[in-house]
Order: sequence, then C-alpha cells, then structure tokens
Amino acid sequence: MVKSLHRAGIEVILDVVYNHTAEAGPQGPTLCFRGFDDRGFYRRVPPAAGNGDFDDTYWDVTGCGNTVNTEDPQALRLILDSLRYWVTEMHVDGFRFDLMSALTRSGTEIDMSCKLLVAMGQDPVLRHVKLIAEPWDTSMGGYLVGRMPPPWVEWNDQYRDTVRDFWRGHTTGVHSLATRLAGSSDLYADDGRSAYNSVNFVTAHDGFTVRDLVSYDHKHNEANGEDNRDGTDDNRSWNHGVEGETDDHAVVALRRRQAANLMATLCLSNGVPMLTAGDERGRSQGGNNNAYCQDNETSWVDWSADGGFGAWLDVYEVTKAALRLRRDHQTLRQRHWFEGRPTIVGGPKDVAWLHPTGREMTDDDWHDAGLRTVGMFVSGKPLREPGPRGEQLLDSSFLMWFHAGPEPCAVFLPRERLGPRGPGRRLDRPRPPRRHPHRGRRRAAHRPALRRGAAGGVAGGHTSTVEKNEQRGRSPRGSRRPGTSCGSWAIALGAYDVRGWRWAEAQGPGLCG
Repeated sequence: MVKSLHRAGIEVILDVVYNHTAEAGPQGPTLCFRGFDDRGFYRRVPPAAGNGDFDDTYWDVTGCGNTVNTEDPQALRLILDSLRYWVTEMHVDGFRFDLMSALTRSGTEIDMSCKLLVAMGQDPVLRHVKLIAEPWDTSMGGYLVGRMPPPWVEWNDQYRDTVRDFWRGHTTGVHSLATRLAGSSDLYADDGRSAYNSVNFVTAHDGFTVRDLVSYDHKHNEANGEDNRDGTDDNRSWNHGVEGETDDHAVVALRRRQAANLMATLCLSNGVPMLTAGDERGRSQGGNNNAYCQDNETSWVDWSADGGFGAWLDVYEVTKAALRLRRDHQTLRQRHWFEGRPTIVGGPKDVAWLHPTGREMTDDDWHDAGLRTVGMFVSGKPLREPGPRGEQLLDSSFLMWFHAGPEPCAVFLPRERLGPRGPGRRLDRPRPPRRHPHRGRRRAAHRPALRRGAAGGVAGGHTSTVEKNEQRGRSPRGSRRPGTSCGSWAIALGAYDVRGWRWAEAQGPGLCG
C-alpha cells in the first residue's frame, strides 16, 4: 500500500501511540508489559520526600491510566526498534506522535534532552524522516507548543483556537489572527525555525468535524456509553441559531459559507495545512466529538454525493481551488518569515496588513477589540526566498480579506502602491466599478469563490474563474511557476457579504466569500 501511494506522489505519515497501552490503570487487564516488567515499563508516582519506599501507584499524564516509561532501557529500545521497522521495512515517510509530551520526561519533569529525543536525533534512520509532535499531554506542565527541538514540527493548537474564535465572532480584534495567518512567528521564529514548523489545523481526528463545528454548540456523545461525559467541552463552535441539522435554508447557507471560510483560511495560511478527511465535503459525526469507539457510519467517510447528511460539494470546490492556488503559487507557502519591508530596493513590502478603508493597519487598529475585518497583502515580486541556485523568484501577489463581522462590509484597495505597476494592474488609485450591460447590479455571493482579476479587485460574484477553467480542463490563469510573468489575485472570505471596488481594467468580480 505504501509503495502504491508513493507511486501516486503521496507520502505516508504514520500516527503512532507510544505514550500508553491498552493495559490502562492498575485495575486494567494484563496483556503485555505488565506481565513482563510492570515496574520498568510504566511510570510510578515519585516516593514522598524522605521516604525511599517504592510507591506502586501509576503516574499518568495520558488520561488512559498509565504512562510508558521511556527512561527504561527495554521500553526505549522497543520504541526505537518499532520506529525503525516502519521506516526500513514498511517505507513510511514519517510519524505523528500522540501526546509527545508524555514521552519527553526525565522522572516527572519535561526534558528536551531526554533519552528518547537524544536517541532519535542520533539514529541514522530516524533523524532523516518527518517527525511531527502533538506537543502536549493531560498535565498542566506538558504544554510544549513552540518548544520542541529541531527537526520536530508541531501541531499548532493556537492556530486552531484562533481561527475558530475569529470565524464564530469570539475575538478581541484581528492581531492574533494575523499572527497565525503569517505562520506563528511568535512560536517558531525566535529559535531559527521556519513557518513550516507549524502544522496548522482547524479540526483533527479528535473533536468536531468542520460541519459539526458550524452546526453544534455542544457535544452529543450519548452513543459512546459514558453519559456524554467523554470528549472535550471546549469546542469553540457555533450552531448559527439551531442545534444540529436543520431544513432552514438560510441557516444551512450560512453554515456552508462558514465551513468554506474555515477551509480556505486553513489552505491559504503560511505553514503546513492539515485537513481531516471528509471536512472538505461536509462530513458530520452528528455532534459526536469523541467518536473513537464508533466503528460505523458515525466515523466513516461517505464519498457519495447524497450519503449521510448530504455532501457540501460547494465547500469541496472552494477547498480544491484554494489548495490548487497554494500548490501553484509559492507566495502562499513561504519558508522565510515576513518582515514587513521590501525584499528589494524600491519593491513592495513582502506583507502588508490593511484596514477595510484601504490604509495600512496602525497600532490603534491592532488594539481595536471591535475590528472584525483585515486584509493581508502578500507580495511575490520578488519572493524573499531564493531559488535552488540562488536566483530571484517572481510569483503572483495576493490580497486576502477576512471578514467575520455580523454585517456586510465594504473594503477598499489601498491608495498607496503596494505592488509594482504594470499594464492593467493599478493598485495606486481606487475606481468605482463598471457595470456590465447584461450583468445588472452586483450581487452578494452565496458561497466563497476564487477568482483572479487583472488588478485583483474585490466584489460580489458567484462563479469563479478558477472553477470555469477547471471545468474546461485548463489551469487557472496566473498559476505560473515562480520566475515567470505573474498577475495579482484578490481573495475575500466573510461570514457575511464582503464588497469593494472593481477596477476599470479588471475582467469581472474578484474573489468573494
């Protein structure tokens, strides 16, 4: 299977759980390690001060009753042998470690020089594969987001919480969102790592799916047999006025738009996006946020168009288009950190943050707790990162608007020049939109769309240029390799309508969500 996926150009990352076993707590079954060396394989509560007697109480930071002791030579050897087997015999490309913090301890304290990390860093096989940490456990002291050593990358739950809060309207301004969109430099830049060290995600295998995130205020885990006590209560979700599935067309339309906003935000953020299978088409677990024990329709992915609760294929189209933009444009997946200044003398800033009025954000704007709209201009002319031979790379520039306010918002392109002038690409002076003689008045979009205009203007629209080109079997305009002549893109995502000026040179409405 792994070789078949490799032939299709797909890498395989294996999710591994070495922090606990199915033997659970002291009253759990004896299945393996407890019968071999119970004291060696599982961590125990440290003896009380002045008392050297052995305490047989399990010390647990996994929530599963036991914690594997990676300081024990046999336990450490078993983990390393297992990892090497998966690489050398099964040819996987890397690992995602469940509750990694539980494995990085000397005694009960977090230790970035612990035996497991040192051994993996020196291993000639393991040090060359992709290593992804879930950098926390169930203890208060095990939160390690931003602290794992190179070459480890991390699940970034701060990205998850910030994006969820922004799109449900529970935020104190846009400063945190901007930090996450730009790659979370507050977590990774200070020790020389890149934005690629942040694995951005909105949902994972634990918790709500994206569809449930916009359909439920509360978890509904009754079928799990634990009286709805299991699973987290911190879902940061919003049901948009109705709990669960509904036939209210207005509510459903808003939910689908919000789901598309979440997916497009994830795909267009700097860092490494992680999507949960089925989220791109509206998979639901009926509000169950802990479906590990449901080997049935609750946790399965139904790939049919009308299966389960019905697929959200409009969300799928937006997600596909956003991922294609990310693939085709290095501007949207940069390794170097943004600096807020030009990459060359006389060029545009590598990133600029815009107020909806079209001016650049000020300190007061960043501290405005009521601001729900921000624009992010990312320049590809040129990129800060050089090519493989040190050459200068050119790519398209992007202006992305994010609007989570409760009312429609008009946004304006900046009066000052943020990008180089060129034929049909004026970013120095806003003009009112031209009406097409057969188009009539502008209409608000019912869902996000991705569209490229010659000047990257923003306005309401229904069908995107990207979607049309895909239907014709062509690549979207502007999706050129870095180093070629490139245009400008405008992307607008909003829970409610985002409207703005179109340019006289533009070929139609921009991207509206």
